[in-house]
Amino acid sequence: MSLWHMGVGSRQSWRDLGALVWRYRGRLALGLALMVLSRLSAFVLPAGSKYLIDDVIGAHRAELLLPLAVVVGLAAVVQALSAYALSHVLGVTAQRAIADIRKSVHYHVLRLPLSHLDTTKTGVLVSRIMTDADGVRNLIGTGLVELAGGIATTVIGVSVLVYLNWRLTLVTIGILALFGAAMAVAFRRLRPLFYHRNHAQAELTGRLNETLGGIRIVKAYTAEAREHAVFSEGVDRLFTTVRRSMTAASATSALSMFVVGTIGVVMIVIGGRAIIAGTMTVGDLVMYTVFVALLNTPVVQMASIVTQLTDAFAGLDRIREIKAIPTEDDEDESRQPLGDVLGEVVFDAVSFEYTAGTPVLRTISFVAHPGSTTALVGPSGAGKTTLINLVMAFNAPTAGRILIDGRDLATLRIKDYREVLGAVLQDNFLFDGTIADNIRFSKPGASLDDVKRVSRIAHCDEFVDRFQDGYDTRVGERGIRLSGGQRQRVAIARAILSDPRILILDEATSNLDTENEAFIQDGLRALRAGRTTFVIAHRSSTIRTADQILVMDGGEVVERGTHDVLAKVSGRYRGQSLPVT
Repeated sequence: MSLWHMGVGSRQSWRDLGALVWRYRGRLALGLALMVLSRLSAFVLPAGSKYLIDDVIGAHRAELLLPLAVVVGLAAVVQALSAYALSHVLGVTAQRAIADIRKSVHYHVLRLPLSHLDTTKTGVLVSRIMTDADGVRNLIGTGLVELAGGIATTVIGVSVLVYLNWRLTLVTIGILALFGAAMAVAFRRLRPLFYHRNHAQAELTGRLNETLGGIRIVKAYTAEAREHAVFSEGVDRLFTTVRRSMTAASATSALSMFVVGTIGVVMIVIGGRAIIAGTMTVGDLVMYTVFVALLNTPVVQMASIVTQLTDAFAGLDRIREIKAIPTEDDEDESRQPLGDVLGEVVFDAVSFEYTAGTPVLRTISFVAHPGSTTALVGPSGAGKTTLINLVMAFNAPTAGRILIDGRDLATLRIKDYREVLGAVLQDNFLFDGTIADNIRFSKPGASLDDVKRVSRIAHCDEFVDRFQDGYDTRVGERGIRLSGGQRQRVAIARAILSDPRILILDEATSNLDTENEAFIQDGLRALRAGRTTFVIAHRSSTIRTADQILVMDGGEVVERGTHDVLAKVSGRYRGQSLPVT
């Protein structure tokens, strides 16, 4: 009965395993050879016991004692060396496979559409990348080779046992067959348990990441007890699945031990009678006993190994699920290259819905000419950020078209398009690195002189020069060691360095005080020059120089025009409370 029929892995899981085995076939072949050598050398000692009792002791041939001891000793040395080499070869191979899988899944996740990433907990994705790949250790590592070695040991051992006493061995094989049938039932139940256990752990990790990431909000609203209750509930669910999987795994191990004990009882009864009847010698029975003892280990190991394989296949299933989701690269394969960009952006009757039947944008139409600035104003929830997300190709219109230089964005490669974008968003995310590294994030090969140049435009140099380490100052996780205004200026410098054709400024000066904003406005005007710019802002100083202002409300453009024109019209723009700075 195959492992697949035992419920250890699906047909696709075995295809995935076949691909892994083929990729690391050289090292696995070496491992298998070392395993065979180790197992063959392990047979020398039990085989020698027969000659020791029947020929050396029984026949009083003392001259055979030393050669027999030398052979057994050499076999022990070979077994030890081959076992050491096997552990090293397979251990390194398993770690390489884990590293390769993690890199592959990580890149796939990074290229998933934002719509999918927004609906999946970060902890779940982290679990797919880090935890699920760990199970491969039980496949490419000792698992498969140990399983092959256990099967080989069993076949050779059983052949010897048949030679020594075929009647006793038939009974033993019958017991093992019943054991195999019981294991098949057990593993069909084990696989979903392992799957749900790891799923529960991923969900729990996701919730923990959210809580720690938002710890300031948790403390601000004294929600520690509520968060602990939610986490405790998740821990209890995880404990329940772990308990059930451990109970099932322990039952299979106990069953294997019971089988071994049963074989021992049968061996004593039938073997003892065979000696009394003269059909077996004492040496034969001792050799038979030692061979049975030698077979006990692989029988017990195979139960443990198949349990590990079940866990590993569950991990492969989850990895395959996420890798089956089409990436933006997959979408780009059927799209056209972007080429040179002037920067004209046209919204042609664009509508958008996050949830079917609940429109967020309604038939939006406008033209942003190359090098012009379009400002978006309106109350919270009017659809400004959603419109910006469409410009950045984070989402696709539900209806209508977005044209870039007269070409439908839906037909252009997303990767090419984003290379001409630059953005300063509301969430000024910084990575835990140096200030220079965060500015270079948009252009990794930029020199320090380039970094300093854009920092002067964004007025980063004013606070960087006060730090002892200057541009080598580490900003901490999410830039926690910088103030909100400092993080915003670093983000602006990062956008300037990218030299984009289309620029997004989403509340780019929201965290700057009046004095600092006055410093940076000239830099932003220089940045906007010659670039198609979209601005979301609540301060009139930021939007008054825009070439066109789109006033949004309820997902629609309700007014449009320049600041001077709209300020003279008794409408929503004029009625807004925009602080003049």
